[in-house]
Amino acid sequence: MRIDIVTGLPKLLESPFQESILKRGQAKGRIELHVHDLREFAHDKHQSIDDTPYGGGAGMILKPEPIFECIEHLQKARQYDEVIYLTADGETLDQSIANELSLCQNIILLCGHYKGIDERVRETLVTREISIGDYVLTGGELAAAVLVDAVARLVPGVLNDGESALTDSFQDGLLGGPQFTKPAEFRGLKVPDILLSGNHSEIAKWREEQRNERTKSRRHDMLER
Repeated sequence: MRIDIVTGLPKLLESPFQESILKRGQAKGRIELHVHDLREFAHDKHQSIDDTPYGGGAGMILKPEPIFECIEHLQKARQYDEVIYLTADGETLDQSIANELSLCQNIILLCGHYKGIDERVRETLVTREISIGDYVLTGGELAAAVLVDAVARLVPGVLNDGESALTDSFQDGLLGGPQFTKPAEFRGLKVPDILLSGNHSEIAKWREEQRNERTKSRRHDMLER
């Protein structure tokens, strides 16, 4: 899977993509992550990518020219399944969207900044708009990193244990249950006896009960859906 990220602030994405699962996924050739600097597609001496809004108002708007040129440059090389704009007013990212996007071959993520992007980009180039929650960030770079992480870990071969992703919270409409590891007793706190019993059918039953109870107490809305 290939993901291209278009941004005016590429350095914000350097660290997240060079650590842990995302780093290993790239090393194994399961995912490709490419960050493109919008300023390389600006034509004035200051490499300007933003300007004041027509009609007045606070803030700056990302200009259409560098965005169009960057995305059209990428589209000449390959076909993209989606061109996704990260924006607070997009559809809210959830596990089902992450599952869906993990089946794509090539996607572009466009990071807004300041007060957003010229509407003509949204009308012409963008195929999907996604938000990571009902709050506002300075720009779309951190949202892009969240989306990449959520999607990339679902690509076969990225995780060492493929079953791990299938048992995550939200995959089947329930939260994950409590987890324990060694030692069996720590500061007087003991691991539940059932997990030490070796009875795998009873352990599976206990875990399912715990997941239901945790979902009921913390996210009752999920059970209603």
